[in-house]
Order: sequence, then structure tokens, then C-alpha cells
Amino acid sequence: MHKTRKRLHWLDWLILAVLAGFVFVIWYRISGTLNYKWQWERIPNYILRWDEEDGRWVANLLLQGLITTIRISIYASILALILGTILGIARCAENLAIRMLARTYLEFLRNIPPVVVVFIFFFFLSEQFITALNIEGWARGIARQENNGVWEFFFGDMRLFPSMISGTIVLALFESAFVGEIVRAGIQSIPRGQREAARSIGMTWLDEMRFIILPQAMRKVLPPLSNQFISLIKDSSIISLISVQELTYKTVELVASTRMIFEAWLTTAAFYFILCFGLSLLFRRLEREGRA
Repeated sequence: MHKTRKRLHWLDWLILAVLAGFVFVIWYRISGTLNYKWQWERIPNYILRWDEEDGRWVANLLLQGLITTIRISIYASILALILGTILGIARCAENLAIRMLARTYLEFLRNIPPVVVVFIFFFFLSEQFITALNIEGWARGIARQENNGVWEFFFGDMRLFPSMISGTIVLALFESAFVGEIVRAGIQSIPRGQREAARSIGMTWLDEMRFIILPQAMRKVLPPLSNQFISLIKDSSIISLISVQELTYKTVELVASTRMIFEAWLTTAAFYFILCFGLSLLFRRLEREGRA
């Protein structure tokens, strides 16, 4: 046991030395060859800034983008879970037409690049939905109101509400395909004998799914669903292409206005890492407690 620990300890130091050397080479190339001037001291001001008028600290570009990313990820994950569960159930339906329609939707989304899917959904569905319901005019009316603190807490700047809803819908429709496959696998993992037993006591298909199959299936699919939620957070950067002002979009703005290319993107990468890694630790702990 002692020898194993010593060998691993030596290997750890070797890996750290190689990583440190790699970082040093990159740093030297950027600072020397590219003649890049680092400006890390300016980054904190783009996370939090002091508002002279209100006399308090307020979120600046990067923190605003991070908060929007969190909001969109939460709302999109809820919508994706609802749609994905419906799709997963449809994939296991007895009716052939329902199964084929669900499979066509899932296979279409899972085999097309995300960027293409985002533009298709944005221009053909999301924009039409917002225009038909006049969401933009409704959001502007709320933005003009003085007492709109609750709306801003949940959705941020209401003037940007239409773009946020567009991004949420697009992201949820894309991610629902993966959630649907996870739910389908969970449903099919339940022994067929339980379904036959449910039908033998007179349960309808709906009652069978509601009381027997889905409760067991959802417990089984919680770990992959947790991983999919983390993937959703990372995939949310794609919707910056349709001008949704989340973290990646705000980083592009910051780089364009300050030319702090490496500082801005490294800070953004750190934000994504902290958020996703923190959630992975949380989900891992909840999974262990659930097994106990």
C-alpha cells in the first residue's frame, strides 16, 4: 500500500510539472511572440462594478451573462424534461404512428449539427411564436412599469425578454431529443412482467405508466438526466448565435470593446467550469444519498 501511494505521488508531481511547463510555454508565446499585454486587473470590474448613482455594487457584463445563462438553463431544462418525457413515452407507445413520429423527431435532432438546429428552430418556430403572441409588446409594457422587480428577478431586463424566451425554446426543443431517449431507455428497462401484472388487475395504459412504470423509470434515469442538464449548460453557449445575451454573447461584446481576448475567454471558461463542476459534485452527492 505504501509503495503504491509513493508511486502515485511521484506520478502526480510529474503530471503537474508537465502541465506547468505547458502553461509556461503558452504564456511565453502569447506574451513574447505575440507581444500581448495582459490586463487581468481590469477583469474584476467587468464582473462587478460600482454604481455611483445607486451607491452599490452591480453586475457588469460577465456576471450579467452568467446570470442569464443560469436562468435560461433552468427554464430550458424544465421545458426539455416535460417535452422529453412526453417523447420518451411516445417512443414506447403501442400505436405505430405515434412511435414513428416521436422517433423521427428524435433522430432528426440527434443527427444534425446543433448550430443548424438552433437556426431552424429560431427562424421557423421561436420567432413565429413570439410574433403571434405579441410577447415583445407585452414585455416592453412591463419594462415601462415601476414595480417590475419580481419580473426582473426571474427574467432579467424585460426589454430582452423576447430574445431570452427564443433562446429558451430553441435550447429546450434541441435538448428534449436527448432527454426523450434517456426516458425511453428508462421505461424499457422496467421488466415486462410488471406491465402484465398491472394490466391483469385492470389498470389502463395511463394508470400503468403513471403509477407503475414512470416512478421506477425516473429513478433509474436521474444520473443520465443530471449529466444532460450539465451538457445543456454548455450547449447554451450556442444560442449566442441568435443574439441571446448569455455569457458567451457578453464575452464577445467584452472582447470587441476591450481587446482583452485571453483574459475574457479564460474568465468565461472558468465560470463555465465552476458552474458545471459544482453541479456534477452536487448531483454525485445526491446520487450517493439516494442509493443509501
